[in-house]
Amino acid sequence: MKKLIVAVLLAATLLAGGTNNKALALGQEVEATWLWNLWSIVSNEMQVLAFLEEKSLNKVYLQIDQDISMGVYRSFIEKASAKGIQVYALDGSPQWVAPNGSTGQNRLMTWLNQYQKASTAIQKFKGVHLDVEPYIYSGWATNQAETIKSYQSLLLNAKNSTQAMGLPLEADMPFWFDGISYKNNYGKGLLAEWVIANTNSVTIMAYRDNATQIIELVKNEINMAKKHTKPLVVGVETDFSYEGNNISFFEEGETYMKGELEAVKNYYSSFSSFNGIAVHHVDSWMKMKP
Repeated sequence: MKKLIVAVLLAATLLAGGTNNKALALGQEVEATWLWNLWSIVSNEMQVLAFLEEKSLNKVYLQIDQDISMGVYRSFIEKASAKGIQVYALDGSPQWVAPNGSTGQNRLMTWLNQYQKASTAIQKFKGVHLDVEPYIYSGWATNQAETIKSYQSLLLNAKNSTQAMGLPLEADMPFWFDGISYKNNYGKGLLAEWVIANTNSVTIMAYRDNATQIIELVKNEINMAKKHTKPLVVGVETDFSYEGNNISFFEEGETYMKGELEAVKNYYSSFSSFNGIAVHHVDSWMKMKP
């Protein structure tokens, strides 16, 4: 019954926003990953697809590298689609919030529009997934308010572009955005809630290596997403981190990670806004110890 209610609410929300998001309208919980290394599908397409299938994934955030031919993307997406895996176009850079930095995003949207028009239905991307991380840009330290405003403008422009293509817009967001305030011509409030309200879905980078901390880190965002009738995905890390050994599951291994993620899923199973798990990222996950 929960899944049916979620599906109806999400479908209504997306229709109101003018986007076509079949993945979310189904109300199916996400099992996702990021695929940053495009050359891995150039040289080992079948190996990557086999890994995604082995992990029972239904969604992949696939980085756009415009130096790689569209044919490579078409081949991969067609095969992934046949396995029930939806592929979202992934891109973003902290430099996109710099003055005149929107050029990078504009290039992405131009490329994607051309790609979609020249591809068959089974070869098309199902949405756009942005990973901008504006807090890495130098302006975050020197003029946070202006950088936040630039980031908001960037997301709204992206939303307009994706709506024009009939695609949903998603974004990665750190868990601590619920402690960042804004007050500008976009209103005032918490940045986390603004991002959730102005995208179709958010993946929270809740990079910790135990269920207790992950559950605590995302609770505010889960409630914000519920308020705005939006799906929220919880992201975790598997790559080595220099920030400490509690950031990633790198040290503990995959068996331990699976147990902790099941605990997170069980805890939030009754929350309509909880929409699954995303593991960062394919290359490090492939090398992870059992």
